[in-house]
Amino acid sequence: MKYLIIIVTATVLAFNPGTSIATDKGNTPAITTEQVQKIRSAAQQGNAVAEWILGVMYDDGKGVPQNYTEAMKWYRLSAEQGYAEAQYLLGVMYYSGRGVPKNYTEAMKWFRLSAEQGNANAQFNLGNMYSNGMGVPQNYTEAMKWFRLSAEQGNAEAQFSLGVMYADGKGVPKNYTEAMKWYRLSAEQGDADAQNNLGVMYADGKGVPKNYTEAMKWYRLSAEQGDADAQNNLGVMYADGQGVRQSYPDALKWYRLASSKGNAQAQYNLGIMYKNGLGVRVNKATAKEWFGKACDNGDQQGCDRYRELSLQGK
Repeated sequence: MKYLIIIVTATVLAFNPGTSIATDKGNTPAITTEQVQKIRSAAQQGNAVAEWILGVMYDDGKGVPQNYTEAMKWYRLSAEQGYAEAQYLLGVMYYSGRGVPKNYTEAMKWFRLSAEQGNANAQFNLGNMYSNGMGVPQNYTEAMKWFRLSAEQGNAEAQFSLGVMYADGKGVPKNYTEAMKWYRLSAEQGDADAQNNLGVMYADGKGVPKNYTEAMKWYRLSAEQGDADAQNNLGVMYADGQGVRQSYPDALKWYRLASSKGNAQAQYNLGIMYKNGLGVRVNKATAKEWFGKACDNGDQQGCDRYRELSLQGK
């Protein structure tokens, strides 16, 4: 909720113009005791914005001890006055089970109230719940509706999700050109999932001419943010020499990073490298170990290779 702290601080200044803001060790604006008192006083008088701010403060433990029950209390008071930001965060609390038992039906209720007022985050969450059938029957058409409303406001996660819906043909006819459009908008905002998927589209030539150089560019941006799928894909590009000079050491580097996060494909690929001595000495025991890990994570090829080596007595 780091972005909310910025909002809170800006609103605090509106309550008390000219007040200097201290900063904590992370250079995040901190809230002074005087400001806390002013916010609490306004909230106790029924100011919906102040109630929301106080809820965020309790939620994040900024200016007051972290207390999800208190956060729920103040979010609810603000939400019941129709404040969209509080309605959204009340939905988040029900969705995640913070300060209240997890309840997707209640989360849907509050997300909807906020989304209908145009809150982009609530619209995205509402779309996500329809897409996954959480608190409501699965409905891709409704998911598309809410993803689009959020995406058109610039929400990067919604733009990515809209791209996925077009790529998979869920709630809309499959359309790789549209998928590319939304992936790109999200990727350009720094969304790692979108950057990886954009790389996949370039590598496979879907919705755009095949271009390994562009694929490498987007895989790298995503991989450097820690996305395991992109790290594996970057490893594949180095191993195959696609869009870059072939380099087994670089392939190994990215496979290892992805494998450490439990990525089954990367674990399988690492097993292949050890089995065939690509960038490392042949080591069937280590290869078998990685195939086993890939198998445990649901990769059927990993299971097959593990079985083969077992039958060979390796």
